[in-house]
Amino acid sequence: MAGIESYAVYVPSGRLVRAAIGETLGTPRGRGARPVASYDEDSTTLAVAAVRRAVVSARDIDGSLWFATSRPAYLEKSNAATVATAGGLPEGCAAYDVGGALRGGAGALRAGLAEGSAVVVASDLRYALPGSVDESEGADASAGFVVGPQAVAELVASVSITRELLERWREPGETRTHTWEDRFGAEEYVPLGQRALDDVLDRCEIKSEDLRKVVISTPHSRTGAALQKKFSAEQGDLGAVADLGYAGAADLGVGLVAAFEAAAPGDLVLAMSVVDGADAFVFRMTERHRPGGSGLETLGTSTAEISYADFLTWRGLLPREPARRPALKPPVPPASLRASGWKFGFVAGRCRECEYRNLPPRRVCLRCNARDSSEPEPMIDVPAYVATLTDDWLSESVQLPAKVAAVDFEGGGRFEFELADAAGRTVNPGDPVVPTFRVAGVADNKVRNYIWKVRPHREGGC
Repeated sequence: MAGIESYAVYVPSGRLVRAAIGETLGTPRGRGARPVASYDEDSTTLAVAAVRRAVVSARDIDGSLWFATSRPAYLEKSNAATVATAGGLPEGCAAYDVGGALRGGAGALRAGLAEGSAVVVASDLRYALPGSVDESEGADASAGFVVGPQAVAELVASVSITRELLERWREPGETRTHTWEDRFGAEEYVPLGQRALDDVLDRCEIKSEDLRKVVISTPHSRTGAALQKKFSAEQGDLGAVADLGYAGAADLGVGLVAAFEAAAPGDLVLAMSVVDGADAFVFRMTERHRPGGSGLETLGTSTAEISYADFLTWRGLLPREPARRPALKPPVPPASLRASGWKFGFVAGRCRECEYRNLPPRRVCLRCNARDSSEPEPMIDVPAYVATLTDDWLSESVQLPAKVAAVDFEGGGRFEFELADAAGRTVNPGDPVVPTFRVAGVADNKVRNYIWKVRPHREGGC
């Protein structure tokens, strides 16, 4: 039976202390801190990070990619295609967007499981008007899954119920999320969740106490609390993930990864999404399951506090005087297409004549001048170290000074990158860095210039 072969999450290192929102706006102070995507991250780059970690070998992917988010970077143009290319998946992998609705995360998972061989990824950036619940209780994150026959978590049963319910809505391009009163949502969603729960347990012929871990994902706090009461505290304990906040379309996936990591072979895991209806999945962990390496181990390390002013600026809610620089030139589509292997896939070229590694790949080798002798060589997993670095005060970056580093790769090759996630951190020559897919800028015609940067290696994982 098909199921989940591998899984991973990506949670940005930035943290916004919820109390800072209350201090600024004079509202009640929340507890803890929420993850914040950096100014150069969007739903596409978050998804790439999760896919890169989840996909052990891209050659084994012969199905499709399903990408869900409620905040797509583009409309009409496929974001899933960018995720597939930057995620290192082959051209034969069909890529589809499931965009707009929070339920898309459950839908993408259902579609991937139905196909039997797929990559499923969901990511979201959660924010709304300043002072809103969505702002303080949201979380920016992504989760990726590889679906296939060699499962570490087999799908036992699933149930879906759809209900037309106008309880939460937002128009394309709008910042504010509109919601109806909490009582209305709870009156409708709690019975729906209970019905989905009863149906899926009946199909599995099990009782609720047979479940090892339970994930209940919903933007409606009253609904989540009511449904969670039907299970023990131990069943609902997802560790550090529980304090992150609601991650939108990625919330179900992030919770499911946490549940898998806490389960052992033979354990049953329930994952339920309650929004625009209800979706419930029951998985059984197999003997192939080996916890670790999912990305959760980085949650408590290498985090950086983000000011509320920076958070609002990055989300376009606090206009500030920009740097006095010429307007950004948009990427030229033909040139981007010709260089897509390097620009999106981070693939260098190895000269067949002299074995020199060219970054980026070139028709003429920099060392021996051989023409058209380059072989593709992926760089994403090649160890890399800072050779030299400098502060650039003339950069177009939102966060000045931008840190620029010359990076040496093991086995040869040097290239100049901007350092991401390095504000407030001490970076020295010789420090290890890892590639990260980011947004260099958005031109006046709204074209996003995606590039590869590097960031300091996180303790406890990449």
